[in-house]
Amino acid sequence: MVSESESSDIAPAAGPGPGSRIFVAGHRGLVGSAIVRRLEAGGFENLLVRSRSELDLTSEAAVEAFFEAERPEYVFLAAAKVGGIQANSTYPAEFIRDNLAMQTNVIHSAWKHGVNKLLFLGSSCIYPKHAPQPMPEDSLLTGPLEPTNEWYAVAKIAGIKMCQAYRKQYGFDAISLMPTNLYGPGDNFDLQNSHVLPALLRRFHEAKQAGQPEVVVWGSGTPRREFLHVDDLADAAVSLMQRYSRPEIVNVGVGEDISIRELAELIQQVVGYEGALVLDRDKPDGTPRKLLDVSRIHALGWRARIPLADGIEQTYRWFLDHQEQYRGE
Repeated sequence: MVSESESSDIAPAAGPGPGSRIFVAGHRGLVGSAIVRRLEAGGFENLLVRSRSELDLTSEAAVEAFFEAERPEYVFLAAAKVGGIQANSTYPAEFIRDNLAMQTNVIHSAWKHGVNKLLFLGSSCIYPKHAPQPMPEDSLLTGPLEPTNEWYAVAKIAGIKMCQAYRKQYGFDAISLMPTNLYGPGDNFDLQNSHVLPALLRRFHEAKQAGQPEVVVWGSGTPRREFLHVDDLADAAVSLMQRYSRPEIVNVGVGEDISIRELAELIQQVVGYEGALVLDRDKPDGTPRKLLDVSRIHALGWRARIPLADGIEQTYRWFLDHQEQYRGE
């Protein structure tokens, strides 16, 4: 007897080769740009990319026309509207509408036009607020979500289920990865809608430049988070695109977490800021702990390789080289 998940599994398609036509949706974002770097480094030469002005992924007609004309063989679906607690709270309608539209259009057109395989990027936000720690993949839909980002999470859960439904009904080889908190070159350093790590990097840097006596960090500092360098995620995505073909989602993380206060102190050290670190306990903390159970991807033979301190130093150097674009905001 086989389980339902085993019965819905399909024979894996051959992975992409150097000449395969590979569409990276969202290639200018943090994740998409890292996947492009990883593919180019691996000798994949036939990449299809489109900017937002060239292809509106929220438009069903535009996405349909793109797949009809370009006929990609493999798709990395890394396009998404993302942001931190403040952005999720301010723009809930945009977070759920835009993400549902983009992923629905791309997944459906990919299947309709005979794409060999699609990889969907989800998020650790899909798991319940009080999921067991570390969070295993089977804790999905076992409890209420963290309310500060539930709109984004619901859209991502719909994307996972759409991949599984298309596999079950049509035999479409669609797989889903759940990365933990990401950071790295190309991150969003906008203080209004960035995630905690790039936001802290920029705030400590600007405080150092201005000679400010203190930097205020939101919340109690006690929540614990896991951070994965985006180049590690890209490596995992390319690896699983080549050799994983099952309906079960796969967590991608490092398997270790750190408190927000410890993270702030590490960033303070990397930046070289000598002022005080002050916690604003009136601001929300979000989920108390978010650590992924990475035993499944470890069993598949993949592990993260970039230590957090090294990754933050690399990201800070990238920020220093690109900070002109953030001045005057």
